[in-house]
Amino acid sequence: MTKFLSKFRRDEDGAVTVDWVVLTAAIVGLGVAVMGTVKGGVGDLGDKISSSLSSQTVGS
Repeated sequence: MTKFLSKFRRDEDGAVTVDWVVLTAAIVGLGVAVMGTVKGGVGDLGDKISSSLSSQTVGS
């Protein structure tokens, strides 16, 4: 059991995995933050475009 624990402590594969998990979580968190920030502005812009297009007439 002590051989296993000492080998486990020296092995760095798990540390690399933890690094990737932390980086991925940071990227996902940043994406969620950006979506929350941009969501309101995009909705307002869509409403303005919709009302502008609804008020236009087609000439023949």
